[in-house]
Amino acid sequence: MGVGAVNVFERLSASIGDLRAVNPQFQPALDVPYGGVLFALPALLVTGLLSKVDEHFRLPKGYYGLESIFLLLGFMALARIKTIEDLRYCAPGEWGKLLGLDRIPEVRTLREKVKHLAQKGQGEKWSAEVCAQWMQSDTQAANVLYIDGHVRVYHGSLTPLPRHYVAREKLCLRATVDYWVNARGGQPFFYINKDVDPGLLSVLEEEIIPRLQKEVPGQPDSTQLKDKPFSHRFTLIYDREGYSPDFMKRMKAERIACITYHKHAKESWPLEEFTSCKLTTIGGNVVNAQLAERGTRLSNNLWVREIRKLGSGNKDHQTSILSTDYASDLKVVASEIADRWSQENFFKYMRQHYNLDRLVDYSLEDVSETTKVVNPDYRRLDGEVRCLNAQHSRRLAEFGSIHLEGPIKPEVVEAYQSKKAKLQEEVTRLEKELNTTKAKRKGVDRHILVSQLPEQERFSRLATGSKHLLDTIKMIAYRAETAMVNVMREAMAREDDGRALLRALYQTEVDLMPDEENKTLTVKLHHLTNHCSDKTIQHLCDELNETDTVFPGTNLRLIYKLGTS
Repeated sequence: MGVGAVNVFERLSASIGDLRAVNPQFQPALDVPYGGVLFALPALLVTGLLSKVDEHFRLPKGYYGLESIFLLLGFMALARIKTIEDLRYCAPGEWGKLLGLDRIPEVRTLREKVKHLAQKGQGEKWSAEVCAQWMQSDTQAANVLYIDGHVRVYHGSLTPLPRHYVAREKLCLRATVDYWVNARGGQPFFYINKDVDPGLLSVLEEEIIPRLQKEVPGQPDSTQLKDKPFSHRFTLIYDREGYSPDFMKRMKAERIACITYHKHAKESWPLEEFTSCKLTTIGGNVVNAQLAERGTRLSNNLWVREIRKLGSGNKDHQTSILSTDYASDLKVVASEIADRWSQENFFKYMRQHYNLDRLVDYSLEDVSETTKVVNPDYRRLDGEVRCLNAQHSRRLAEFGSIHLEGPIKPEVVEAYQSKKAKLQEEVTRLEKELNTTKAKRKGVDRHILVSQLPEQERFSRLATGSKHLLDTIKMIAYRAETAMVNVMREAMAREDDGRALLRALYQTEVDLMPDEENKTLTVKLHHLTNHCSDKTIQHLCDELNETDTVFPGTNLRLIYKLGTS
């Protein structure tokens, strides 16, 4: 039965197929490690961890039920147990106490159950429904959406994935790309995985925008849009990768506002046009900014708002922002695009604390033969053109920098002419070679189908079912953690320490005291390192106790206490 297993009758029933799932049953316990994760249970439930899991998932008869598996995965994410394999080094009996079980499943069992849950795309369907609930619960946040790609580097050798440029490492590496849709402040909604990256604009038009048009709540109807010609359905904010006047024009026709950076900004504006404004960030901070605005006609005659922002340290640097949101105030538009960094901070935090880039399993899937990929011959010729062009530019610069110096003597003139002639000869040779290579590149298709790839260039895609399921649970855990941070900040002097304090809370021991007569489960947290932390946690306990949360699968109401209080 395994170390820590004491429910002999239930496990025997499960082994012969007579048990659907064991019911949680808590026993008194002292000094349970990682018990602080139970403080996150109300937030996890409100955020949707167990929302409609019975409708989307089925497990075969056995000892562990759906709710126990999902709670375990959510607690693992918050406790920073970053992979299922890391459970090998955790006491299974101690973790079982947190779930009302004698022990948690071993690594192999848990991996098999996750794989079973992710079959037939059930994880993606459940994730989409949870995302729709998030949008419905916060219509204001769903009206301003941040879109960005996140490159997940693949270091394995199972398949030669296409290469992508990884900005944080400044290298082209084998990877896949996830396109994320986040709310202002970094709260995640959903993401779309692409092994073969067609680019941000393609993913936006083909997959993200059609989904948002169906799911974003509170969109004005056709009558409202007709009565207010400058109103829009919702706003998209993205970086320079998605800069396209034609795309902005198509979105304007759909009444979707776009805010992005100008990729080809013209000359600087006079400093007299800029005025001092106070911008309010999503975190509530007020910052000073020098802003100016004009109307600008893009290359396709689309009339947009252009907003310039002066650099705080360098007044000569002007950041150019384009917007088709014609109704919002200048300061609102500037604040919204300034908060785009919250999405970058979200990626960094999730990589560091939730192991976002880690593979869940090592299974592969076939890539559709109709998928378009970059032609390897085109990539090779394009690399040669870039190399020759760089050499040609350097030789031209060197040729132009050579001139006669000092007294003009026959030997000096002769050396000057000789050097010039050699460089001229090399420049001419590079020009011919560059033109020849460009002609070859022109005769090669830039993109071909996967079925047209040479055998040695063929690749498979990494299986995404299990990872999408676990990533959704990580998103739920992140949202739950954010909600708890917002509660604790009401009692904190240093608000930026909220997440660090929560990480300490999740790893702190607790005492569990079930009371079947009064139908309560008291979770008593051990004291933290200082009085300020205890004061903040006490405030959190008071807020959590008002929720009257019942532990799933039981009739026990959770009561949170700190220390001997």
